Amino acid sequence: MADPFDDAFYMRADAHITLSNEQVDDAAPEMVNASMMFASARFCAWLSAGGFKTGEAMAAKHGETIEYFVAGFRQMLEGNMDAYIANFDTYVRPKE
Repeated sequence: MADPFDDAFYMRADAHITLSNEQVDDAAPEMVNASMMFASARFCAWLSAGGFKTGEAMAAKHGETIEYFVAGFRQMLEGNMDAYIANFDTYVRPKE
């Protein structure tokens, strides 16, 4: 099985981050973040729907599906928070 966190994984993530960084020129960072989270949630719902034959079947797995995505987001957020804490001066206050 291919590593899910290969170079292509990070290139896709960086493309989303680049777009969000560009949008910060026209909107508050908090609003750009809200839009990105909404888009991710909508994509997760769409992806999940494709795995079911009916809305009823999807509804039966509603809580389990949400927990799957929330747990994945939490793990990634914790990893990124830890990286920012460990590298705060480099990430937040780069040398001129």
